Amino acid sequence: MTVNEQSLQSLYGDMVEWRRHLHRHPELSFQEYETSDMVARLLEEWGLDVRRGVAGTGVVARLDGGLPGRTIALRADMDALPITDAKDCEYRSTAQGIMHACGHDGHTAELLAVAKYYSLRREETAGVRVFLFQPGEETLPGGAIRMIEDGALDGVDAVYGVHLWSLLPCGTAATRPGPFMATPDEFEIEVVGRGGHGGLPHESKDALLAGAALVVALQTVVSRSVNPLDAAVLSVGRFSAGTANNVIAADSKLAGTVRSFNKEMRELVRGRLEEIVKHTCAMHGCDYRFRFIEGYPPVVNDEREAERVLRLIAEHLPDTESGPCERIMAGEDFSYYLERKPGCFFFVGAGKREGHSAPHHHPMFDLEEEAMLHAARLLIAVADDSALDTGAAAAPDGE
Repeated sequence: MTVNEQSLQSLYGDMVEWRRHLHRHPELSFQEYETSDMVARLLEEWGLDVRRGVAGTGVVARLDGGLPGRTIALRADMDALPITDAKDCEYRSTAQGIMHACGHDGHTAELLAVAKYYSLRREETAGVRVFLFQPGEETLPGGAIRMIEDGALDGVDAVYGVHLWSLLPCGTAATRPGPFMATPDEFEIEVVGRGGHGGLPHESKDALLAGAALVVALQTVVSRSVNPLDAAVLSVGRFSAGTANNVIAADSKLAGTVRSFNKEMRELVRGRLEEIVKHTCAMHGCDYRFRFIEGYPPVVNDEREAERVLRLIAEHLPDTESGPCERIMAGEDFSYYLERKPGCFFFVGAGKREGHSAPHHHPMFDLEEEAMLHAARLLIAVADDSALDTGAAAAPDGE
């Protein structure tokens, strides 16, 4: 089936209006009450079978097409971030200290447009469409696992998701078979020393000095313990210590992230990290407390489904370079869906065609809104193609 461009183009104004409304009124993870209500009301208005309160504030909607075919799920995340919107535009966030700095407003708007598209073309739609409007992607343990536990994937044959990506120019898209996005683990370290007078350092155990030594030493985990042909990242993002210029710090705190693509690399980095913490603190006469927080699993695209998406990207976005893209060290809880069902997660470029676009999670983040049209077109094309794929293996039912 081909995407009906006239029907899709007619929905672009709605997409922009929905996205800007959501951008003005962002809500944090698992607090998407108004967003969820808006989504559910629109879906009900279009005649879809709607289930509210999934995973707390999520929405699942079902549309049965008039032709035989498989059951295809499409997902959008809805939550915003605790960041102050620094843009000067008419749709700037009105919520103090909260903004859509990752594009989830656009994800919600484009999936609403896809749902409306199918509601207008129900009789010629093959199979079933399941629309997953998910809360809490930005906060561990994430909303995807709770959506699954609430039955969001029951009876689904394949699942697809898209991320509007400001680091790619509008008019392009990208994905790859196999590992695509990393597992975003976190660590927290508290160094416990003995404070004292800045003029009498020999009577203290300097937790600031031990923490500084740790910041340097931890850089060797990847550079000296990981095979250069493999991929891993360890970054210290926070370091705090001390209360006054003439006081030896009694404690210091460090926190950061670890990124990898498989269980073996995660365990290697975790083991070396804790080993270095233990011995560095001992060298400085300090105790420590260490916490490692496992994030989402890596996003691993089904080989067959990724090839499907790459083929359709080439057909519908000819400006895109052909072939799979590189892996990326960002994380996504869409990984949980892919652990249970065949599917693919892909990026659609939402950055400026020329010039610089603010990165994700930045106070100046914004989207080229035309990207929503490209994302909706690809979601429809992928869902239609997959729904008619009689050669695809049957997916196991949800857990």
